[in-house]
Amino acid sequence: MPATAEPRLLHDLPAVTVRAVSVSEMDNNAYVLTSKTTGAQVLIDAAAEPETLRDLLASAAADTPCELRLELIVTTHRHWDHVRALPALATVTGARTAAGEDDADAIAAETGVTPDVRLAHGSRTGAEGIELEVIALRGHTPGSVALAYRPEADEPAVLFTGDSLFPGGVGSTQGDAERFAFLIRDVEDRVFAAFDDDVVVHPGHGASTTLGAERPHLQEWRERGW
Repeated sequence: MPATAEPRLLHDLPAVTVRAVSVSEMDNNAYVLTSKTTGAQVLIDAAAEPETLRDLLASAAADTPCELRLELIVTTHRHWDHVRALPALATVTGARTAAGEDDADAIAAETGVTPDVRLAHGSRTGAEGIELEVIALRGHTPGSVALAYRPEADEPAVLFTGDSLFPGGVGSTQGDAERFAFLIRDVEDRVFAAFDDDVVVHPGHGASTTLGAERPHLQEWRERGW
């Protein structure tokens, strides 16, 4: 699927907006959350094409009267296609960087950027006016994380799942039964058991979905083993 270089608005929530762009030959999704009250931003996955990602950040100028500032770049997991723009963007913006604690060393070795924050399951991260819940989803990589934003108003949560959950199944575990067992258990216990059906899932590649659309297929995924 070809990348789409035009940023798009996904959510206009009471306190934040969520915008996205697809980059690279891998159709990587990059997401930016912008606080309407502070102008602070969190970028999820500096995957590729630094200039396109800077356009994504700038596209939120209409969402807040405040000056935009990227405060944090979160990498959902260590794979090369999710980190190619991390060195350039971290250098240009001066933003802090964060990743799952069990992927942080591999990301530092791959990119030369040592994550400032090592994320643990159940911890919180974010920027001024933006709080994200960290959900460790082990299996695709040891330190893969998803991020949940829970709006203050009566709105469903928004999930950013990296390569751990997609429409139609969990992320690849390269046929490793033990890794798949970890991932399907974490996805069931930490995502499907913890969030309602109206929660929107934004994955690391391709189209978004909802937990309600995917929940009926959990047993099917378990039985097929991927």
